[in-house]
Amino acid sequence: MFQDIKYEKDGAAGVISLHRPDAHNAYTARMGTELADAIEQANVDDEVRAIILTATGRHFCVGADLSAGADSFDTREGGAGAKNFGDAGTKSGNSYGFTGALYRSDKPVITAFNGSAVGVGLTMALPSDFMIAVDTAKFGFVFTRRGLPPEAGSAWFLPRIVGMRQALAWCLTGRVFDAQEALRGGLLTEIVEADALLPRAKEIAREIAENTAPVSIAVARRLLWQFGPQDNPFDLLRHDGKLARDLGSSDDVKEGVSAFLEKRLPDFPGRVSEDLPPSLPDLYQK
Repeated sequence: MFQDIKYEKDGAAGVISLHRPDAHNAYTARMGTELADAIEQANVDDEVRAIILTATGRHFCVGADLSAGADSFDTREGGAGAKNFGDAGTKSGNSYGFTGALYRSDKPVITAFNGSAVGVGLTMALPSDFMIAVDTAKFGFVFTRRGLPPEAGSAWFLPRIVGMRQALAWCLTGRVFDAQEALRGGLLTEIVEADALLPRAKEIAREIAENTAPVSIAVARRLLWQFGPQDNPFDLLRHDGKLARDLGSSDDVKEGVSAFLEKRLPDFPGRVSEDLPPSLPDLYQK
């Protein structure tokens, strides 16, 4: 089904792996389209409780495919870069590509950097909720060193994750930095040794699956991503009270309270595919 990525289910996790190891997982438009399609596939599958994004080989993604040389980014009609950096929409018609698919995901996203990630190889993962990396990984927002602007929405995502000063320092210098600096700067949530990377990602997915309600996760994720960056809480307050009332009478809440009182793991009946509250705001709306 896919050529530049792999997708498989592992327990409660949908595991998406960038899969061009001979090219160090260099990004192509096909990879972007397949990535978005796999995310959307995981999102409509109620068995999937979390998405893990990782890669095969030594590197996570070394950035854009530069096989066309100096003209690699020329996307004009007939340009050498049109094949690798043309429109990367999805089968469902999502014109925002993999960035929109990740941002709008109703499942938590855990990026597990098995190696270095630079350029689009790093910005593609910014809409993740957890970002863990092996201790040898390198990172870089190298666009200004190639004459390009930050892309994939990174000028919006990065300052909200690490703060404006850190975002400016990394983007304006375009330098490559190590995992320890990425952790100190707030880009990563944790660093692990190589053999612990996927087990740790799956542990996070398992903790989510065993303890949380799928519908509540979807609601919490949308509220945090959409309203967290705003300057004041008033727009959020127009939504979260209604959502709390909608969910308060649900079977999920009854089960969550009962499980807490009975000191057992919950078995939430709600499903993202059919039980999202109608008052939930759409992340594509302004």
